[in-house]
Amino acid sequence: MKPILPFVIAGLLAAPLAAQDSADTASIPAPDSIVIEGNDVDLKQFKWEKRPLVVFADSPSDPQFIRQMELLTNELPALIERDVVILTDTDPEAQSALRKQLRPRGFMLALVVKDGTIYLRKPVPWDVREISRTIDKLPMREQEIEERRGLPD
Repeated sequence: MKPILPFVIAGLLAAPLAAQDSADTASIPAPDSIVIEGNDVDLKQFKWEKRPLVVFADSPSDPQFIRQMELLTNELPALIERDVVILTDTDPEAQSALRKQLRPRGFMLALVVKDGTIYLRKPVPWDVREISRTIDKLPMREQEIEERRGLPD
């Protein structure tokens, strides 16, 4: 009976810490909640709902792709606040609908606004601060901010 007692005490002491850790991580969105593999995605499904941020590369090992995804996943709350969904496509051989529509050459970052317009294309990684500033200047985003504040038109 004595050998079990330390394990029981350790389990009782660890339970509150585990509960606190799960409560802390519950407020942080999982990266896969807004990051979607873009091979079978149609941009039309996001129209008027989300702002697709499409990240293309010729391989998931592309250093620019890896850097871009690090920048994005480190700042997910700012992107979620702006209704961004991240679509990735690292397989040029698959010739996805996204590739046919946006025609990337190697690494490319593209921002599509809620009305379906391709607003921005970048051949290098961009950090979330730059992306957020660009989105915040959009008329629809300004309207969203005003509505959240409760200001009249």
